[in-house]
Amino acid sequence: MTITEVSEKFDVSQDTLRYYERIGLLPRVNRNKSRIRDYTEEDCKWVEFIKCMRSAGLPIEVLIEYIGLFQQGDETIEARKELFIEQRKLLITKMEDMRKTLERLDYKIASYEQAIIEKEKALKRPED
Repeated sequence: MTITEVSEKFDVSQDTLRYYERIGLLPRVNRNKSRIRDYTEEDCKWVEFIKCMRSAGLPIEVLIEYIGLFQQGDETIEARKELFIEQRKLLITKMEDMRKTLERLDYKIASYEQAIIEKEKALKRPED
């Protein structure tokens, strides 16, 4: 697949794909005879993985560390697992913070809705 096709498939800009490759987040993509990037199915799996992890808030530095460990082979399985366990804990904390914020927003919205209802009731009262 070309970089354009991968960009469209995963809704990631071409510049982002090039950046991920340049910083080592995406393993080096093969090129065809014309020196155009030629993404394999394996490359696309990495793009999908990176996009998923980034959308969950994992920092690029953590993903680079993971890729480095992955490339070292099976002796790093435990380290990779620990890396993900730590990131999972951080994500759970972040989700809890977001849940609390959502509850607060719901409360504020309900308060404004109640204020609007009260104002509308006042407009409907017959004047004495």
